[in-house]
Amino acid sequence: MKLLEGKTALITGAARGIGKAIAIEFAKAGANIAFTDLRIDENATATEKEIEAFGVKAKGYASDASKFEETQQVVEAIKNDFGQIDILVNNAGITMDTLLMRMTEQQWDAVINVNLKSVFNFTKAVQPIMLKQRAGSIINMSSVVGVSGNAGQANYSASKAGMIGFTKSVAKELGSRGIRSNAIAPGFIITEMTNKLSDEVKQEWAKTIPLKRGGTPEDVANACIFLASDLSQYVTGQVLHVCGGMNM
Repeated sequence: MKLLEGKTALITGAARGIGKAIAIEFAKAGANIAFTDLRIDENATATEKEIEAFGVKAKGYASDASKFEETQQVVEAIKNDFGQIDILVNNAGITMDTLLMRMTEQQWDAVINVNLKSVFNFTKAVQPIMLKQRAGSIINMSSVVGVSGNAGQANYSASKAGMIGFTKSVAKELGSRGIRSNAIAPGFIITEMTNKLSDEVKQEWAKTIPLKRGGTPEDVANACIFLASDLSQYVTGQVLHVCGGMNM
């Protein structure tokens, strides 16, 4: 039997990058996949078809994760379409990096709203469903910079650190109902976003990592499979670093 057979996963911001890799690996493990993205464009439709190729149900939903009402509606639609939600992966995120002295209020608010408020929105919306099921796994995509900070990323670091505090609080609130809440802190992962960096910068990064390479989206997705499946039944309130040893 596949590790996630019979489970339904909701993954936010999953039309590309790490979110898409998680959706694909979850589908390979037997999960039905509901995913959200700002727009369901050709790219998202292609992702939907790619997931369906693994013989599971898949559907993409247009949703701005930072909007409370919109999130309530999309979760209601997913519940109606799939009948259950067993796994929530709060993956939607953006960066607007700049030094604090240059950071505008808009850059601060946008990053906090998309990265942190979205976690509140989706967790709040799926909570009644998971409470009724008396089971569920919530996985929040934090970052090593949420643990150690990073110059030029005060907004992003604050959002990812906030996510860790939220994860631990939810773990304490919902543990007695069989609902687990954990965070993943990826390090330097090679995605479209980081691929824009020069080879020189990437090599400098690799030197600081004990495993001497950047991670892949699949490395993150595999850690998510562990936290989503029954393999981690006794794991909650934790931050799992997927960083090649960069943060110890």
